[in-house]
Amino acid sequence: MTKRRMSGRLRLFAAVAVVATALLPMREGRAASLGEPARPGTLAAERWQPWRDRFVTLDGRVIDTANKNISHSEGQGYGLLLAVLAQDRETFTRIWTFTHNELLLRDDGLAAWRWDPDSKPHVTDINNAADGDILIAYALALGGDLWKVSSWTNTARNMADAIGQRLLRRVGERTVLMPGVKGFGAQDKTDGPVVNLSYWVFEALPVLARLAPNADWQALAGSGRDLIRQARFGSAELPADWISLKAAKPAFADGFEPRFSYDAVRIPLYLLRAGINDRSLLGPFAKAWGDGTAAPPIVDLAGNKTTGSMDDPGYRMIGAMMACALDRKPVPAELRSPKLTAYYPATLYLLALAGIAQHYPECL
Repeated sequence: MTKRRMSGRLRLFAAVAVVATALLPMREGRAASLGEPARPGTLAAERWQPWRDRFVTLDGRVIDTANKNISHSEGQGYGLLLAVLAQDRETFTRIWTFTHNELLLRDDGLAAWRWDPDSKPHVTDINNAADGDILIAYALALGGDLWKVSSWTNTARNMADAIGQRLLRRVGERTVLMPGVKGFGAQDKTDGPVVNLSYWVFEALPVLARLAPNADWQALAGSGRDLIRQARFGSAELPADWISLKAAKPAFADGFEPRFSYDAVRIPLYLLRAGINDRSLLGPFAKAWGDGTAAPPIVDLAGNKTTGSMDDPGYRMIGAMMACALDRKPVPAELRSPKLTAYYPATLYLLALAGIAQHYPECL
């Protein structure tokens, strides 16, 4: 490495440190923390480029290869975040251009959740998805800070305001995140409100708190952690993908299978990526993943039985991240450079890998 490159990298790290400090609100210990935002540069180019080349089109559309090649706000948000982590401004710009032109069609600043290449018009459902909105706003804020693009930061601020106003709701003593503007509230469902705990992207909350300080992001973070502890169903003591908050105690949501599967598998990932390694939160998840190399189970929580497993390395990597965070176990050799195929587990793999690089590098 030349002296010039080393100096430039040091300047970048210093700038990122300043940004991270600015993004973090005052806190009273880690237990009360909103979480910690991601640090750009934690995803190596050789890991990012195969994902980019496989799942991102030339016009910036992120393709869900296991879901009829549709695109959605979640995927666009993931693509933007991974591009920031890899410090790939060109790809970030492409993904954002598609997202802005094709999904930001609503009049409230939130994104339409689904884009279908086989439909005309391509957006057939104008409803939003809260996790996609959070990921997009969060990545735009990080990208705006990293590359000094004020328009990205301004859009992130507008989206954060909209999320705070439209999606944060007081339910009893809790401040919760509605999965969408429509379809999940008490006025929409007999067992509403219905929430999805994998939509709490904890690492994004300090960034959203800086952008939209009028919303109670601290309460949202606290309710997320509390619900993860309370929504433990069956002998596995795991949360269901979708839960009802109509009663004081979380319950299975009507119209959804009462299972732990492909949504809730992200809950420990989001905790760990935010630097939250509380064993009281992560214990049941760690048990489900075994020693960190096993495939996490798909669990029928009502019937107390395992009905399948999530075998892809992307899901297994979340367990390896937990084993590292809780017990400092190194990432197993077979998970260090696995073959990644489908969009969703490949994405979770890169997020876990970058999270380990940021918080637990000794395990790599």
